[in-house]
Amino acid sequence: MKRKVDGVLLLDKPAGLTSNAALQKAKRLYRAEKAGHTGTLDPFATGLLPLCLGEATKFSQFLLDADKVYRAELKFGVRTDSGDLDGEVIASRPVDLTEARLRRALDNFLGEIEQVPPMHSALKHHGRPLYEYARKGIEIERKARRVLVRGLELETFNGDACVLRVHCGKGFYVRALADDLGEVLGCGAHLAGLARLRVGDFDLADACSLAELDNLSEVERDARLAPADALIAGLPELCLDAEAAWQIMHGQAVWLPRLQVGVLHRIYAPAERFLGVAEVGEDGKLAPRRLLAQA
Repeated sequence: MKRKVDGVLLLDKPAGLTSNAALQKAKRLYRAEKAGHTGTLDPFATGLLPLCLGEATKFSQFLLDADKVYRAELKFGVRTDSGDLDGEVIASRPVDLTEARLRRALDNFLGEIEQVPPMHSALKHHGRPLYEYARKGIEIERKARRVLVRGLELETFNGDACVLRVHCGKGFYVRALADDLGEVLGCGAHLAGLARLRVGDFDLADACSLAELDNLSEVERDARLAPADALIAGLPELCLDAEAAWQIMHGQAVWLPRLQVGVLHRIYAPAERFLGVAEVGEDGKLAPRRLLAQA
């Protein structure tokens, strides 16, 4: 029987499983009425997949926009149509690389860059994800987008492969980085492995696997859940008195001193009871935007 359970599960997704399949397995283990993820990982990828249960799903968007950190394994000399190891080989070229040349090439991908989203992605075109067109051999023209790369650290290099630590902003595709880097170097490349290490303030070290969850009691599983407000820890905190909390929870805006127009706040009632997210409007009043359901 399903039950009401709220919180954030940090899951270490295994290779070979889609993000939705991992979500459904976790949802069944928790017997949760409602669950969602905060951005998918490809089936071949492993690592941190934050899942939202119950009321936490209302705040999942905040992690979709968060920075991410990956460990990416790149294979040089082979280019695939998808940019990763699951794609069809479209070119094979000799590899004659030095570490110094690779490092110089990586410098071109730091900071704000233009990146064309890959065809094998979930971006929509006329309501359908691009990967559906790609599977039928249909190429859709995509516009380059501005994306942010905060860090690119070369961890290992062995001549025809390397491992990178990638710190990027929202909308960045590591497989596109692999393909673009291979073209800059002239030898081609594809993504041979990917692990997500961080999402926002969440770290893979704090995640658990599906096998570990399966061996826990329900009480122990529930103890692994972070509270819903962990998803918005980066927003400024605002503690309301009982009257203001009542007004907000009933859809009313409230005026409070020294608030900045346009700023989102995570808001709390007395006794540190999390209420949700509110925004300061043009009139200077704090108005509810995303609230927990009232008990």
